[in-house]
Amino acid sequence: MKQRSWLMLCGTLTLVCCQAAVCQEPAVTGSAEAVAPVRPATGKARVWQVDGAERQGLVYVPETADSVPAPLVFCFHGHGGSAANAARSFRMHEEWPQAIVVYLQGLKTPGQLTDPEGKKSGWQKSAGDQQDRDLKFFDVVLQSLRSEYRVDDRRIYATGHSNGGGFTYLLWSERSAVFAAMAPSGSAALRLSRSLPAKPVLHIAGRNDPLVKYAWQQVMIERLKVSQKCGAERPWQGGVTEYPGASGASVFTLVTDEGHKFPARAPQLIAEFFRKHAKPESAADSAPGR
Repeated sequence: MKQRSWLMLCGTLTLVCCQAAVCQEPAVTGSAEAVAPVRPATGKARVWQVDGAERQGLVYVPETADSVPAPLVFCFHGHGGSAANAARSFRMHEEWPQAIVVYLQGLKTPGQLTDPEGKKSGWQKSAGDQQDRDLKFFDVVLQSLRSEYRVDDRRIYATGHSNGGGFTYLLWSERSAVFAAMAPSGSAALRLSRSLPAKPVLHIAGRNDPLVKYAWQQVMIERLKVSQKCGAERPWQGGVTEYPGASGASVFTLVTDEGHKFPARAPQLIAEFFRKHAKPESAADSAPGR
């Protein structure tokens, strides 16, 4: 009954989230993807079996994904959130309709800063936590989508807010070879900050964040800049600052005056950031799971 209610909610969400606006995507250098108007896909509720447990998510797939290599974007809600709420907030399927976009649903998880009893949904916080149930979930979904559609292995991305941003950093640490770029928001994975492989990253932070303090996020950003040997800052677009990385893996930041909130303008900037970053051909050839 719970699953049926969840599926009905997702069907209602489809009507709310999917608009008829036509979007145009700039080409990515070296991509076989044709530039053409594409309407946002219709989201479908999906269920996967992971270690005997049912895991759920919403998947938006462009009509061309069977014939044209498509980017793949994973989006992770914050603690106490849901896949449905993430679809409304991130809107990646609207901002990048040529991409396969996945909004996954977390399970009840004790929070680090709130909900110590674990009554709300969330994501594992470190490798080995919760028997790696969410890393395994990601692996199953990635394998499933690769088997069903023409996923472009040069263009796989992850973004998330708060606890979902922390899980984005964990994926960077534990599944780094899969991704072309990452975009965590409202999070600070300080234990991982000095060991992450160089990769383009857009970190989004609020100066008045009362939960994940801005000072913590500043430390995270500074450590990323040091590890990726970044140079002097320069403006990018939409209020985003770029710190060019020595190996081409730059650190981008969007800092607002907001609190612990995913900025309304973030989806468009994240989509544009992802569009501009793809892995080299050689890296795609050696992607795990192929």
